[in-house]
Amino acid sequence: MFSSERLKGIDVFVCVAQFGSFTAAAEKLNLTASAISKSVARLEKRLGVQLFQRTTRKLALTDAGTAFLRTCTGVLADLEEAEVSLQSENTEPRGRVRIDLPSAYGRAQVLPVLLHCAKAHPLLMPHITFSDGYINPLEEGVDIVVRIGHADAWPQVVEHRLLTQERHLFCASPGYLARHGTPLSEQDLDHHQCLAYGWVDGRISPWRYAGKNGATLRRQVTPHLVVGVGDGLVMAAEAGCGIAQLPSWSIQRQLEAGTLVEVLPQLAIQGMDIYVAWVKSRAALPKVRVVVEALVEGLGAVSVSAFA
Repeated sequence: MFSSERLKGIDVFVCVAQFGSFTAAAEKLNLTASAISKSVARLEKRLGVQLFQRTTRKLALTDAGTAFLRTCTGVLADLEEAEVSLQSENTEPRGRVRIDLPSAYGRAQVLPVLLHCAKAHPLLMPHITFSDGYINPLEEGVDIVVRIGHADAWPQVVEHRLLTQERHLFCASPGYLARHGTPLSEQDLDHHQCLAYGWVDGRISPWRYAGKNGATLRRQVTPHLVVGVGDGLVMAAEAGCGIAQLPSWSIQRQLEAGTLVEVLPQLAIQGMDIYVAWVKSRAALPKVRVVVEALVEGLGAVSVSAFA
């Protein structure tokens, strides 16, 4: 038979893990730091494991604590779903919603949409993080994930295509083109300073461009400058260091302002699709629904319901 003792301390433990300190959790739960500490200690004693590593400067989850947090987050989410299912579908979105975004695209394009959504729904508490690797929202306790490409990589979640990157295009500053001339063909690039993306292990990303009959060709360039972050490549091109190939969303403002100019438009190619994914079992939560719909509308998605 299920014992209610098993639920004691779980909400306190999750709050401490999320806020990173007993003091912050105490303020959030309107308790004393001593009460929070004792609650966690009782939970650890009952479980027979240490959930946190404690030092004078830092509080960190142990491996057991990390695993237990994932389970507890799922349990609390299930309880929240059960409560929401008893309420009206028009309930005002409220509560904490975790959203993970790709670093560059997330900051430039998605974050403004989320901030507007948060202002429109003051009871909503978005927790926004940025990462570029694959994450499983079920395991990480994330409600909503935005990713570029790889829509089939998420198990047990529903994905919805938002938009494509439109084009990967070549661009340079007006000053650079005034000094070096404007390339008119792919062969002309041999006589220009090329800016490329590179990894810490020394690999350099090749350029991809449109060939005949819709084919996408690859060109390994000898770069004048290598930068390991997309924002840096934009800055280098804008500073007149050479020609770069960049996704159109990353240089939209520069193209409109005239600080960058597209070159070789015949070589531009279609970029990868951008997807939003959310945990299927949480789709009924108003806080999840309203954020997903805001992303679909704000990022220019295809005109279909995200929850159809």
